[in-house]
Amino acid sequence: MAHNKEPSLSNSRGREIYVGSEIRDSISLLDVLYANAFEEEDINSAVAKKTEADFYRGAPPQWLNFCWAERATSANKTTPFIKRDGYTELIENIKKQLKGALTSTVNLLHQPGSGGTTLAKQVLWDMRKTLRCAVLTGPTSDITAIAKQVIHLFTAGSQGQQNTVLLLLEDERILDNLQGAIMKEIAERNITTNMPVVIILNCLRKAVIKQEGHNNSRHVILRTELSEAEKQQFVEKQIEISRSYSNEHKQFHGFNIMRENFCGDYVKETCAFLNVRKKRRPKNSQLLAFLSLVNAYVPGSHLLQSQCQAFLGPPDPIHGGPSFEQRMKHFKQLIVTFPTRQGQDKNVRMAHSLIAQQCVKVLATAGVTRSDTAMTFLIDFCREEVQQHLMPVIKDMLTKREIRVDHQQNTGQETQDLFSRLIHDIEANESKINCASVLQLASEKIAQNPFFPQALARFFYLRMRDYGEAEQWAKIAKDRDPKNSFVADTLGQVYKKYLTSIVHDPSISAQDILELAEKAFEAFKDVERAAENEQGADMQDDGMTKVSHIFNNRGLFGYLQVANIVFDSLVSLDKNWQKVLTMEISADSFFTSIGQKKPFNYKPLIISLRDEVERKCEFFDSYLTYSKPSMKKDEPHYFQTDVKNCYCKYVGTCKPIHSESAIDVPLQKLKEEMAIDFPGLLCCLDKGYDKTHLRRITTLWEVIKKEWEKKKDGDGENNASQNFILANIILSEVEAASPMLTPLPILRSVLERNLLAKFSNQTPEFYFLVLLLFWPEEHKKMDFNIDLNKCVLEMQESYKNTYKKHLRSRYLRPLIFLGKGEGLSRLVHRSKIDNLLVEEKPMPRPEVRQDFISQKWSSGEVWKEHSVQDLLLPVNGVVRQHRVIVGVDGKVGVDGKEIEVFADQQSKVWKSGHVRFYLGFTIRGPVAYGIHYPSHSDRIKEEEPRKMLEVPDIKLIEDGAVRSCTTCANVMPTTATK
Repeated sequence: MAHNKEPSLSNSRGREIYVGSEIRDSISLLDVLYANAFEEEDINSAVAKKTEADFYRGAPPQWLNFCWAERATSANKTTPFIKRDGYTELIENIKKQLKGALTSTVNLLHQPGSGGTTLAKQVLWDMRKTLRCAVLTGPTSDITAIAKQVIHLFTAGSQGQQNTVLLLLEDERILDNLQGAIMKEIAERNITTNMPVVIILNCLRKAVIKQEGHNNSRHVILRTELSEAEKQQFVEKQIEISRSYSNEHKQFHGFNIMRENFCGDYVKETCAFLNVRKKRRPKNSQLLAFLSLVNAYVPGSHLLQSQCQAFLGPPDPIHGGPSFEQRMKHFKQLIVTFPTRQGQDKNVRMAHSLIAQQCVKVLATAGVTRSDTAMTFLIDFCREEVQQHLMPVIKDMLTKREIRVDHQQNTGQETQDLFSRLIHDIEANESKINCASVLQLASEKIAQNPFFPQALARFFYLRMRDYGEAEQWAKIAKDRDPKNSFVADTLGQVYKKYLTSIVHDPSISAQDILELAEKAFEAFKDVERAAENEQGADMQDDGMTKVSHIFNNRGLFGYLQVANIVFDSLVSLDKNWQKVLTMEISADSFFTSIGQKKPFNYKPLIISLRDEVERKCEFFDSYLTYSKPSMKKDEPHYFQTDVKNCYCKYVGTCKPIHSESAIDVPLQKLKEEMAIDFPGLLCCLDKGYDKTHLRRITTLWEVIKKEWEKKKDGDGENNASQNFILANIILSEVEAASPMLTPLPILRSVLERNLLAKFSNQTPEFYFLVLLLFWPEEHKKMDFNIDLNKCVLEMQESYKNTYKKHLRSRYLRPLIFLGKGEGLSRLVHRSKIDNLLVEEKPMPRPEVRQDFISQKWSSGEVWKEHSVQDLLLPVNGVVRQHRVIVGVDGKVGVDGKEIEVFADQQSKVWKSGHVRFYLGFTIRGPVAYGIHYPSHSDRIKEEEPRKMLEVPDIKLIEDGAVRSCTTCANVMPTTATK
């Protein structure tokens, strides 16, 4: 092939295609490593040697570093570029993903200064001929734009020239959103491929990394500690470097610190020459302090050389003054400069984060404290307007709360620090007042930003117990961003903490408690209102509405926490408060009996509390039952406990005095059982209710259903009927042959009657039951004619109107699965699967049990368990245009009846063809779990043909939008494993 100087990209067949400027311009947010980088290019050896020396000093690696080392090694001039032990594992993990999902993530966790970014780039360099490698370097504010550019990189070239993108990402905060945006772009462009579109190499810097057994680790981990093999590589490389760079190598601190196995003594010796004066320090000494502070507390960050030059002041080099290097000559060995991507400026940082930390300590010992340095930095670098690249550095330095691992309790649990590392260190080494001074200065210098006064308010109430100041700064933060519910939450937290602090004071009265509680309740109501007005990223943005990716539940939850405090504190003053707060006796009669008039002022609050608590608990009932934060993450363990405790105190104890209906008695009993609604019934098995318990609940719902039938109240009867049917399903899970069970035909007739009366505008729970009871059974001819197609569509619309706003971005839990039995016995509650997972593995604590179960589900290991496979019914289907389709009568296509189901992991649906999965149901509809593409031999070995049953044609729904299934010549296999 004739030489072409255009950059090239690899395709999936291992060849290369050349790309023109149009494609290069379309991927400007990405630093693309082209397959033919530096090939047939005469590299200036002086430039290459300087780049190599800068790297050894501590500058981040450039692509030229890898190329130069590769050429020298191939010519037998040098030893190979050092590969840390995680290299091979990282390569293997990436190769595994090439057989997997459309989008996937490989995690590299690395401690600051351990060489994590170098390792990640090294992997990209070595895989540039097989994958399309790139680093995300542009702004991360527009996730959609990044996703489009990743897809441009994947599709670059003519049809058939596509190839998987290996994307290096160093900002975990955008990971989930980016993957979602990429999947959306794939679907919108209807990309059909037999290979993954993108593998994200998530390079995450963490000061403390949770210890995991090697076999159990889901990440590649790089620590500030060398293995014996790594030490030997550094010894060999050191001999080579000392020959090439004579005495210069002594200042290669980036390399030497690693060679010395991150030895603290070496770092101290390197910084020993510093002679710090507390007063009248020259500008270059002050700049070193700023760089040290920034790199110690925001590892990997930098300042622009132009900023540093401006701080150093005149004379400027362009006017004949000394260069930046000359002015910083005294500290030259401690700092490094390297080019920006645009090439118009240079970046400046410390040679290593350990050097930065040691300099901070040396300065502090000499009297130049962290707070002094931070405040001077804010004054000098945050004048009229903070430069765009500097803002996230300051924000992280002052407000980013690190994740810590709890080693003291020996639980290994990860917890979040209350404040940034810098604030914690100022508090530990100086004083609380200095922490407040730094945060206050930041709040004043960066006057539009709400996060600094928010952090200051948190510090005042958590550390200084100054609730007045905390209230003031929380209000300032709220005023700066009045539509931000997360900022508004801080004011509620201030009042809540203040309330907690006073309730044990023996001089505190009921009026004092109620006065402060009222402020807290109002603050949390404001949070709730703001959260309701924040819109999801997929909703219309009118330029006025605050866009939030998630729904903020802190207003609702904070209200319940305050309600718990109020209940406990008032009851501790007088036990009769319990009857007042639960509405068992009137507030008027109670205040009269104790001869107090002041609490009368809070009568509206008191009489509304029970109803408010009940409403918010009902919200969390569905919120926590139907969803969780993400597939891999559960709600904090205290969350459910606090909600349950509040409900029991206010609602689940006695009937309020305003209840008069005959239905109220059984309803109150169900409230005491926490089985008053659909989500509560679904949770009965999670709570460990036995058959006696469940029989009682089923009987109560039957009584209520009959009472509503007498009243001929359509909505009340429909709701009671739904709960009665679900109670039967839950009872059947523990007592399949219970005499209390209502026969399935009767349960179906109840739903049919309601369907005929009103098919549309039902609740998602109603359609959920229709799908469970009328989903076709194997080997049975159904004697009913339910339009399941319409039912699925109506369920999607109902979910959108009822729950989507609050559950956006959350993972919808599978509630019921299709099993191998018949009738109600074929319905498998998720808790049965959970119990199978831990049957042979006793857990010491509930939270450990839950973490173990969650890991099984999120990793997909649950579908490999033989006990689970024996319980659930495998279903055959096909994938077409990223959609999973079930053929109900044995055929998929023109003559066949089709049902589309959601994919639990859409990224697993990455090519057209036959698939097998387990069918589950969420509150949004039917979902395919454990999707896999069976081999040809798998299909031949199936035990017996499956008789697929005919149901009405079903249209598909994708992300709430309705569109018709397209016909296809593909035919689904007519057999399946029973």
